Amino acid sequence: MSLTPVLLVLFVVAALFALGAVGHGLRARRRWRERRRFVAFVRMLGATASLAIALVFAFAALALSGYRRLTAEAEIARIEAHALAPQRFALDIQTPDGDRRRVELAGDDWQLDARVVKWKPRVLVLGAPPLYRLERIGGRYRDLAQERTALRSVASLDDTRWPDLWSLKRRYPAGLGWVDAEYGSAAYLPLVDGGRYVVTLAAAGGLVARPADAATAAKLAATGG
Repeated sequence: MSLTPVLLVLFVVAALFALGAVGHGLRARRRWRERRRFVAFVRMLGATASLAIALVFAFAALALSGYRRLTAEAEIARIEAHALAPQRFALDIQTPDGDRRRVELAGDDWQLDARVVKWKPRVLVLGAPPLYRLERIGGRYRDLAQERTALRSVASLDDTRWPDLWSLKRRYPAGLGWVDAEYGSAAYLPLVDGGRYVVTLAAAGGLVARPADAATAAKLAATGG
């Protein structure tokens, strides 16, 4: 489930406080021209406080941007692989919110990585569910020597360019005490031509990758995967 409604609320609150800051600022200017210095000063304090609150809500929205809610074990991605050449595959990736993208990977396996954020009990009682965000997908070689020397491939699934909640918690652990845990989780399966996969994430666990149909399961069994 997308966090879009939550982000909308945060941005709306930020906009309302920003408008309040503008209003206080205009009134402060008017009172200053009227030589009512003390009233103008109070209005400027109100404008500063409103602007600070607006920035806090806007920054919170940006930090949560890209995350999705996790209420139970939930499907987070479907992947379909198509062979292009030996150890070279094109992958179509689809998420439950309708996002689609295609990447090319080199290797014998694909590996999907995600970021997970959990909350302290005082936040959980307010109904805040764990959050997750897909981070990247890459190729793996089963042969260790090839893994060290062969062509490596990885594609980002995260288009965010500003610091998010996960990275902020790692940088400022004391300042985000309401975040209980933040960790990375990964899952991988062998790449087979025509393979279809589903990836889920449990609220209390990590990523789990499974074949999405019987044909893929049979191909994986044939490869020993």
